[in-house]
Amino acid sequence: MRTNKVRDIWNAGGNVVNGWVASASSYTAEIMAAQGFDSVGVDLQHGMIDFDQAVSMLQAISVQDATPLARVPWNDPTWIMKTLDAGAMGLVCPMVNTAEEAAQFVGASHYPPLGFRSFANVRGPLYAGADYKARSRELIVTLAMIETKTALDNIEEIVKVEGLDAVYIGPSDLAIGLGHEPVGDPTEPEVLEAIAHIRRVSEAAGVKPTIHTAGGDHARRCFGEGFRLCTLANEIRFIIDGAQLQIGKARA
Repeated sequence: MRTNKVRDIWNAGGNVVNGWVASASSYTAEIMAAQGFDSVGVDLQHGMIDFDQAVSMLQAISVQDATPLARVPWNDPTWIMKTLDAGAMGLVCPMVNTAEEAAQFVGASHYPPLGFRSFANVRGPLYAGADYKARSRELIVTLAMIETKTALDNIEEIVKVEGLDAVYIGPSDLAIGLGHEPVGDPTEPEVLEAIAHIRRVSEAAGVKPTIHTAGGDHARRCFGEGFRLCTLANEIRFIIDGAQLQIGKARA
């Protein structure tokens, strides 16, 4: 019987270091999951990944200790339910702008009475155990992305939605929504205040504040501010940074 490491860490008062995979490779997913991340997310929104590839990647993550997560392409019950059936133990849902949209996301993620997810005896029970349905409320974590001016304006109502575990800030899109350039580690005072406001409101409501960061230094600062899960860029960024570092050393 498996538990969700993200939930376990949160319940113990700790912070989650999350990896992120954007390339369509089960081998890359397995490598990322073996590096010591608490969880690894498969990016079906902006990653170069289709559903069949995502299934193989979730399987690859599952052989390691990291908890498999995924970002669905949109707030679509079909994608939400299929991705959970494929074995994701938590979902990041993009562009959640209202309480109604947050409720739809939560509803599709959970079985009745909390939600309206339909049951299928596929990878979820196979991976997590025969009592998957009975434990699904604790097994599945829901993270609603807050990344627009509309979502910022509605954050007080979004965090009141029953069953929403966390809000997940997308700094680049949030910056765009506020009229600034997309930057993974923003410095614009308006953007920084918006991020701080989202964190404060979610904390007050008992909802975990989480964020996509530009890397380890950015994540460390965010943890110090009170964020409870930080995603460290993605494996593409690691490849680029690592290659440039080694090329620079070779040509120095």
